[in-house]
Amino acid sequence: MVRQIIQVSIAALILATTLYAGAALAHGKVAIEEDSCMRRIGENMIHFSAYQPQNDIGGHYCTDIPHAGDTVLVVDLIDPALRDMPIGMKVIKGNNATDGETIINIQPGYFKDGVINTESTLEQGEHVVIVTAEGVPPLNYQYQLRVEMINYAAVFRAAIGPVIGLLLMIVLGYKLVKSKRLKSWLASRHSKINEQSGD
Repeated sequence: MVRQIIQVSIAALILATTLYAGAALAHGKVAIEEDSCMRRIGENMIHFSAYQPQNDIGGHYCTDIPHAGDTVLVVDLIDPALRDMPIGMKVIKGNNATDGETIINIQPGYFKDGVINTESTLEQGEHVVIVTAEGVPPLNYQYQLRVEMINYAAVFRAAIGPVIGLLLMIVLGYKLVKSKRLKSWLASRHSKINEQSGD
């Protein structure tokens, strides 16, 4: 019985660790098709990254940016065909392209090195990044940014592993307390102690 409880506890711990690590590495080593910073229209792909070296020298972000302030925005034109057509980029403060204030407007141009790089001071709240390729037909890529806002989905993903582990431990503890073997072992132990104290 004790061996089974130990085995289940180890399994619960491994499960909780796996879930927590998966949440922590959500953007790490993922396939290019599964990368949330990637946008694809047909065969044309771009990748967006935001950097805040003043806060985290090695960190890069996509849709959830942890701090308001100076932010480097980088668009990688993955598909070489995009390097041969005019590409423009706008960053709009607000949650949609029509109602917000334009804070960055890069006019359409050719980016032969495949990188659009700009810097801006982003305020707390929602922003929209729009990358437009003037091809036939025109291509329009969008990213919704959340700057210094709580990402409840990420908080939930980070918490789910430890919560499941805790619930498993509670269930195991309950089963252990209700176990007939444990009760009989405790009863025999109690009688042995009484016998020894009687001597």
